Amino acid sequence: MSRDDETLNVYAEKADEYFEMVRKEANSPILKTFIGGLPKSAHVLDLGCGPGVSSAVMADVGMTVDATDAVPEMVALADAHPGVSARVARFEDIEGTDKYDGIWANFSLLHAPKAEMPGHLARLRKALKPGGLFHIGLKTGEGEHRDTIGRFYAYYTEEELSDLLRDAGFTPFSSVTGTEPGLSGEVAPWVCIAAHG
Repeated sequence: MSRDDETLNVYAEKADEYFEMVRKEANSPILKTFIGGLPKSAHVLDLGCGPGVSSAVMADVGMTVDATDAVPEMVALADAHPGVSARVARFEDIEGTDKYDGIWANFSLLHAPKAEMPGHLARLRKALKPGGLFHIGLKTGEGEHRDTIGRFYAYYTEEELSDLLRDAGFTPFSSVTGTEPGLSGEVAPWVCIAAHG
């Protein structure tokens, strides 16, 4: 994530609590669909991996997983999973060309300022192999603001996000929406979009 110290500090302080909250993501149908769309030996980037729940599931089926997060406490939790290689990195640190079969950006880029999103998506598109699979999950809404525990959020409509993906060279092909409480306890709507590179 981008350098917003208030957001990073919240995740650092609540790393264990967040881990307990997202453990259920190991059984996510959206994650299973993503995995099913890739070769078992795929090289995958888990961008903003948090405590590495999704990374662990992908590694468990034989994928090579590069997991990144800007919070050292989260990276330590992710790196503890067998088969997961996690490192501290922000969105702007992602480099490489045609490197990944799949990129899983699940509720991480929502902490980046909207002005920075086109650049982040362009770097990710470059890092994804042609025809590779891209997943992005964000909270839906408008504008930018902080939640009740101080985390910075940028909100998008599904149409707005789809347009940004197309502008970056992705081809969106499916979406899922829902509503769920987060770490702050606030209930928020969200969208996940799958796209090809």
